[in-house]
Order: sequence, then structure tokens, then C-alpha cells
Amino acid sequence: MSNPIRDTGSIMNAEHLIQIICANPELTREYIHEFENASESFHLRPIAWLAEARQVRAEASVFLLDESGVEEQSRETLKCAIERLVEAAPVIVVAAPERQSELSVLLSSGAADFVARTGNFVPVAVGLVERRIRLYAAGVLGSLGSPSAEWSTDFGEILRHEVNNPLTGILGNAEMLLARRDRLPASAIERLETIAYLAVRLRETVRRLSSAAELRQADGS
Repeated sequence: MSNPIRDTGSIMNAEHLIQIICANPELTREYIHEFENASESFHLRPIAWLAEARQVRAEASVFLLDESGVEEQSRETLKCAIERLVEAAPVIVVAAPERQSELSVLLSSGAADFVARTGNFVPVAVGLVERRIRLYAAGVLGSLGSPSAEWSTDFGEILRHEVNNPLTGILGNAEMLLARRDRLPASAIERLETIAYLAVRLRETVRRLSSAAELRQADGS
């Protein structure tokens, strides 16, 4: 049965189509609400099941795949589902933490990002979608999933100084505040933990991009 939530008409003119695949209507609404509060505008197309995505996957800029969207009765594994989707666009996969190890090859390739389905994970997932779009718009990714051939030779150095250093500061401040969690309300702790998680994930992404830039520079020299 299809998800009763329809395309978000208020942002139909947005350039990038985000395909949300999630069988939980309440969770789908949370994703949509978070996108509507984002700094960018997107065309959102929420559907319930993975099978529906195959009909329109060529149109998507990014897939946000919640593990609930992979049918339990299907023989297709989460890994196989992601492998099919990344042929068309990058995938942000939201799943139980123990699923991350089985997706290690896909994640290390840069074609997919993983968000653990614990705590306040919805903002983390939407934040990673926004990051993909921003990198593409900035010319860092030639297509939304692959490095651009026009990277400057000092791109890795720029990433380390302009992106990684601020992230390190953000992570340090969050950890310092969390060290005093006994003085903080539960809502503040939850937000700080989300910030810390995002900072760690983004630093790892910066490390991968920086390493890829250095390899490209070495190959071209």
C-alpha cells in the first residue's frame, strides 16, 4: 500500500528531487518536517516501498532510504537495495546500527552515507542530504556521487583547513558541554549528542574527500 503522503507541493519548483523511501507514515512526516525547516528548498517525493522507487529513480538527486522501506517479504537485502539505487543517485540510508558493518564497502566508496536509527536521527539524515546537494552545487562532486574532474590541486588542503578545523572546534565544544551533562536538560543533551555525531561523520567525510583529492593530484603529476 502506498504512503498516503503526497509530493510536497510548496516546494515543487525546487531543483533537486529527494526521494524519501519509508514505510512508516509518522516517520515520513518527521523527515518532511525537517526538510521544510532546512536552509535549502527541495522537491520531496515520499513513497512507502522500495519497489516504487525503481519506477522514478532516474529523476532523483538523492535517495533517503529508511530501512522500513525495504519490504520484509522481499528477498532483496538492504545492501542489494542500496546497490541498485546508487546506480542512479547517492543514498542516505537510515538503519539499525548493527547494519552498518554489512554496508562498509558501499559506504567507503562514497556512494552512500549511513545514519544509525537511534536517538534524534532525523536531523542527521536530512543534514547529510543537504551536504550532498551543497557539495554538488559547489562543484566538489561532478555528479552527486562522484568527484569532479575539475578539483583544484590544493583542494585537499582547503578541505582540511576550511572545513575540518572548524568541525574539530565544534566537536570539542560539544564534548566539553556534554562533560557537564548533569547540569543540562535532557533536550539540550540530545541536541548536543546530535551535533557531536554529525561533526564526527562530517570529519570522516572530509578525510575521505581530502584523501581522494590528494590521490587525484598524485595521478596527475
